[in-house]
Amino acid sequence: MKDLQKHLKKLRTDAAECKLISDLATDLEKRELFARLTDHLSVLASEVERAISAKVSQHGDGAIKTVARCSRIGSGFTTAALM
Repeated sequence: MKDLQKHLKKLRTDAAECKLISDLATDLEKRELFARLTDHLSVLASEVERAISAKVSQHGDGAIKTVARCSRIGSGFTTAALM
């Protein structure tokens, strides 16, 4: 599980960096490329997030599981905990 959370964090960080590059790029092609990369990495992160959620729901042992849930808000990213 920690491995998946590590990958999720990396994907979200990479997506945020691509968003920043896209926002700062003066070249239109570069801006569009990094915007597409941002979207793609966000989709991949969502898939990893779903996999984590599925694992958490499979472990119905009553223990509290905390999963990093990242969501894009405006031009930034936030992290919230799921219990």
